[in-house]
Amino acid sequence: MPTIAQGINKKIAFKRQTGVGVAASVTGAQYLRRKQSVFTLKRDTYNTADEIASHQQLISERQGVQMVEGKLSGFLAPGAYSDWMAALLRRDFSAGASATAVSITVAGSGPYTLTRAAGSYLADGFKIGDVIRLSVGSLNVANLNKNFLITGLTATVATGIPLNGVALVAEGPVTGCTVSVQGKKTFTPASGQTNVYYTVEEWANDVSISELSKDVKVGQVALKLPGSGNAEVDFTLVGLDQTTGATQYFTTPTVESSANVLSTATGALILNGVQNGIVTNIDLTINGQETPMDGVVGTNLRPDIFRKKFMVSGSFSAMLADSTIDAMFRNEAETTLVVALTSDRTGNADFVSLVLPRLKIKSSTTDDGEKGIVGTYEFTALYNFAGGAGVNSEQTTLSIQDTLA
Repeated sequence: MPTIAQGINKKIAFKRQTGVGVAASVTGAQYLRRKQSVFTLKRDTYNTADEIASHQQLISERQGVQMVEGKLSGFLAPGAYSDWMAALLRRDFSAGASATAVSITVAGSGPYTLTRAAGSYLADGFKIGDVIRLSVGSLNVANLNKNFLITGLTATVATGIPLNGVALVAEGPVTGCTVSVQGKKTFTPASGQTNVYYTVEEWANDVSISELSKDVKVGQVALKLPGSGNAEVDFTLVGLDQTTGATQYFTTPTVESSANVLSTATGALILNGVQNGIVTNIDLTINGQETPMDGVVGTNLRPDIFRKKFMVSGSFSAMLADSTIDAMFRNEAETTLVVALTSDRTGNADFVSLVLPRLKIKSSTTDDGEKGIVGTYEFTALYNFAGGAGVNSEQTTLSIQDTLA
């Protein structure tokens, strides 16, 4: 009996290319965790069905220009897909804002306020939706190194909530504190957008088959955040070429991320600046609109992959408690959405957060039955003209923060 390839033995590795048409070098690749992954070479076909001959049968079928279609599904975890997310958003992750030697007063009972005696959160680059931690200084242990989600922001006051739901302790002013955005952030920028290509290998080591897809771009990701369950991702990728071999192309790739999967039961959802406890699920589609170009004469390789504008859309469902969300739809009012999910229930857990600073709800429907009535609301995210340096939001459609990026 021949050896049969098994999915459990297949490994997926990727690495950035220096540009289109240049496969990544064999060292420095990264393995990817997944639920399922398939990269398929597809070619246009042409036949002579319109040609008439005396034998009344088809004479010819040929293959034409090709492309690679990739699909990968998995569970969202800090750092697991951060490079692909950065490529999709067209900006690499970078460190967020920080401020040192700050005098902080902690007050409130949820939401809480972190008031600084001098300096400016806005001038320092902090934004609504940032997850920060207080460190250094003689802070109470309940306030020290705890993930704090900013839900409102002025020059001197950061309003927000601890992501693990454990109360802060009123104190201050405490001098010598450091306030810092955790991990790194990316967002679709107004200029200087990146254009990232990957080489991706599927290696079936039990049958020694390597399928190497080149000039691959991340086209789209669909995020599924159920009311109770794991956060999931479904990536769509496009490429220009694929070759096969009997040996593994990438040598000693780095092992997969080991971070815990994010659960929608741990974290926070902020709608219109207010923590929301009635949303039952969120679906979010981040679409880079990447499409292979048409073929050219003399080669079966398409010359490149072109892109259209960056688009974000989605929907969420919520228990019907009042008419607030429906009124946003009817009045065509713009709002904001922040989702932050943690890897565990500790105060300094790793996390991924998503911030949509400007969106419009475009539909509002409710169901019925012998249960709690649920409303479903579709939305489109929009470019935030009002954001940027010195104000409390990013000038973007979507920003992502990841502690392990």
